Amino acid sequence: MALEPRNSSGRLYHISLKREEVGRIALLPGDPDRVPRIAKHFTGAKRIASHREYTTYGGYVGKEYIVAMSTGIGAPSAAIAVEELARLGVKVMIRVGTCGAIHPAAKVGSVIIADAAVRLEGTSREYVMEGYPAAAAPEVVMALKEGAASLGKKSMTGVACSTDSFYVGQARRGYGGYFPSRSKTLISDLRAAKVLCFEMESSILFTLGRLFGLKTAALFGVVANRVTNEFGVDAGVEDAIAVAIEGIRRLPKYLEPKDLS
Repeated sequence: MALEPRNSSGRLYHISLKREEVGRIALLPGDPDRVPRIAKHFTGAKRIASHREYTTYGGYVGKEYIVAMSTGIGAPSAAIAVEELARLGVKVMIRVGTCGAIHPAAKVGSVIIADAAVRLEGTSREYVMEGYPAAAAPEVVMALKEGAASLGKKSMTGVACSTDSFYVGQARRGYGGYFPSRSKTLISDLRAAKVLCFEMESSILFTLGRLFGLKTAALFGVVANRVTNEFGVDAGVEDAIAVAIEGIRRLPKYLEPKDLS
């Protein structure tokens, strides 16, 4: 059926999953290689599917069955992930990603928890007017903050900025030095607005979460700081994963049973 495509085995077309293969909670990294790293924290971890940019593992955190599924880079592919997971019954989605900080206090290797995002990507505009907020679920944010504190992990909480472009859209020069005028003041304008970092998927996750009645949040390992011009490959990623797992353990105290049913 063209309105909700499935493959020959009945799995949703893009993520290649069936309802019985997912639970109520999903962790959503962008990078497929990050999925097995998250799954190392699961009990009984099992690789379920891999199709296009969507690689999925399942397993348990305590008594809760969880899936970790990659979304690829950017809002269009992340929107497909959210759409298809929601159709299978997933109620809570937490992005576990990386970011480039624009706040000098956000050190490379630390963790940022996003409670909202600036919508500088275009996908969310396909769903709703530009003034609609991209806001995380406060109760999921609180669970993540408590998880970070319990592990002694340094974190900041605040607004992220989601873009469609890693280079010019995040005030880096394009090939050959291309640099439009709007990029020249982008970082200073966002810093004045108390935005903490750049990344590429959270605003579509938060927007669709609100539109679809899902509980969403996001956290990132800080791999770069644009103010200090520092970069660390994979910096903060393991801490972000650990915080996400601890946050999941604390979700039941913040969510009503109806939120997960």
